[in-house]
Amino acid sequence: MTAVLGLLLAVGTGLASALVPLVNAEAYAVVAGARAHPALVAPLVLALAAGQTAGKLVLFESARRGAGRFAGKASGSRWTRRVRDGLRRDRTGVPMVLAAASLGLPPLAVVSLAAGASGQRRWLFGVLCLAGRVARFGALVLPLAWL
Repeated sequence: MTAVLGLLLAVGTGLASALVPLVNAEAYAVVAGARAHPALVAPLVLALAAGQTAGKLVLFESARRGAGRFAGKASGSRWTRRVRDGLRRDRTGVPMVLAAASLGLPPLAVVSLAAGASGQRRWLFGVLCLAGRVARFGALVLPLAWL
């Protein structure tokens, strides 16, 4: 039962950290990963990444719905149009979301909002976000689990 509660806490922390900047998922991953049983490290990483992805999808969807309201009122700057068009195309949007999710540059919160406003496909954003977050949290937690 303790393992299930730990995984639920990881999902909740991931969700909270996606929406509240003061909650740090990376710090939680390091502390929880160092204390977790080695068999629970992979599920912990997946739970934390799933929570973060769910939260970023909330931001994504909020921006998507809000962008429709303002579409006719302002066309945006040239830079805004370039980012929007870049996120719509797979050859530029995929690496941008994957880099934001795994490296944190550009910040994933900003990319989540921009991807939603640009009309990027929801399923593609979700898959890329989850893959990048799993890679990021895995890189933080796995070395500690092997010590």
